[in-house]
Amino acid sequence: MNTATELRTKLKNIDHRGYPAYKELKGQYNFGDYMLSIDHVQGDPFASPSRLSVRVQKDKARFPADYYDTPAKRITLQDHLTRLFGRWVSGGSFQAKGSGKSGLLSVSRCGQQVLERTAMRVRDGEVILRFEAGFPANGRTINARELEKMLFDILPDCVRKSLYYDNIDKERLKKAICLCEDQQFIRQSLEEYGLCAFIADGSILPRESGISEKPMKDAVTFQSPESMRVVIKSPHRGEISGMGIPKGITLFVGGGYHGKSTILQALQNGVYNHIAGDGREFVITDGSAFKLRAEDGRSITGVDISPFIKNLPNKKDTVHFSTEDASGSTSQAANLMEALESGSSLILIDEDTSATNFMVRDRLMAQVIAPGEEPITPFIDRVRGMYEDLGVSSVIVAGSSGAFFHVADTIIQMKDYVPIDITKRAKEAAGAYASMEKKRSTDSDGIDSSDGKDRSGDFGNNFPAFNGLRCPAPDMALKKEERIKIKAMGTSELSLNKESVELRYLEQLKDYEQSAALAYLLKYAELKLMDGKKDLKQIGDFLEKQLDEKGLESLFDHGDVSAQLARPREQEILACFNRYRRLKI
Repeated sequence: MNTATELRTKLKNIDHRGYPAYKELKGQYNFGDYMLSIDHVQGDPFASPSRLSVRVQKDKARFPADYYDTPAKRITLQDHLTRLFGRWVSGGSFQAKGSGKSGLLSVSRCGQQVLERTAMRVRDGEVILRFEAGFPANGRTINARELEKMLFDILPDCVRKSLYYDNIDKERLKKAICLCEDQQFIRQSLEEYGLCAFIADGSILPRESGISEKPMKDAVTFQSPESMRVVIKSPHRGEISGMGIPKGITLFVGGGYHGKSTILQALQNGVYNHIAGDGREFVITDGSAFKLRAEDGRSITGVDISPFIKNLPNKKDTVHFSTEDASGSTSQAANLMEALESGSSLILIDEDTSATNFMVRDRLMAQVIAPGEEPITPFIDRVRGMYEDLGVSSVIVAGSSGAFFHVADTIIQMKDYVPIDITKRAKEAAGAYASMEKKRSTDSDGIDSSDGKDRSGDFGNNFPAFNGLRCPAPDMALKKEERIKIKAMGTSELSLNKESVELRYLEQLKDYEQSAALAYLLKYAELKLMDGKKDLKQIGDFLEKQLDEKGLESLFDHGDVSAQLARPREQEILACFNRYRRLKI
């Protein structure tokens, strides 16, 4: 173990040498109150920054044990400390001067959601911080005096002010932990109340702009319809009232710009805990919820989409459906079946981002185009069976079609961002029109297999049996690669050895670091888990267990852990694998 004094000596010895001499600094150094580790040194001042870490032992950090005794509280503590260190270190960044990234000090930038990140790990009271630093140079000549200023003057001050319980705002941290406990309590109470989601009265759902996650100023605050109001007594805040969205089929309707899509967006992001002041702190959704949409052009590998599409004119197999370029309807059918495969028990749908022919088929079209000539069984014919047979609820936003009035259990009109329960009125109006859903499970030609009668237009389809087990085979060519390159481009795309994976339509990905983590997870699964025997759900469950027990750090064979990864959900992990064009089933 090296001392801080020895680090100073090394810095003096390499000053004015060529940039590669910085690699001599790799190692751990005792700074008394904490350990500094230089884990990776950048190749030149213009390359990706060097990766460093700080360890503060439990007896020095002194955070209360009941602040990290559950995964949710530990993640909240980590998130709070990352934000705190980030605020302090931003003031010290680029105080040291030089070429390229010289003087940079950076840690993960946390958004409105509380996510588990490699940037911070609290383990049995010990605090581990990972961050990046641009080692200073003039041209490509080492400027060790500037790095000495970074490591001995700027960094220690940031560490002292953010990673020691005795030095931080204790009340602010306590409020963050209490908020987490209240959020988790409500999420765990959804099942007891028969709900799939909850939106607290007083929530601010609209965002500042289309490119901002911050709450809109002077927005209309949310108020539940009296008929749907639920009161949940939380551990710290006490009674919290709001709208409980029951399990089953819930439909949001209303005119344009009245808040339908806003409420759906809040629900899809409600799978995460949010920070205080976000406005959506108590928008709590079933953690397995999946936002479904059409996705023209995506690749599909061996998915059973036959509950929705079969008897294609070209005799293409829809029980093991594969394509390099999916249409709107086939992509949405595959997305739904993959969501069921991943274990989702709540599907969120906006008609604006759906394929019309996947969602509904009106009666006039059914009369003109014979049932046997239409290979698509629309979602409206399956949504009831999906709930009654599989226990999967749906929340649907519709602005132009009243077809779902017939199948919905609950119908809510959004008017000027205010929800109004119109279930009774909408059902009465719908009674004057023939239903567009089938009464019983039918063949692709619309003929009930039990009595030969046409059932198109009746209620109550069962959800047909389907093949949900797909076992990916290993990619032997990838296993032979000596160096596998991975890259993430925002939340829209990643690449594994130059094979791109489109992520832009996975709307519940909230952070670039989640995409980066998906790249590492895909690489790990391809090399170590995909063997032709384990199905995708088993692989997803295995990864979830590993991440629960060992964290994202377990994806790295050596100690050089990326400082900028955030944990995605199992739904996004499997969705990423499904979009990998080299997936072999």
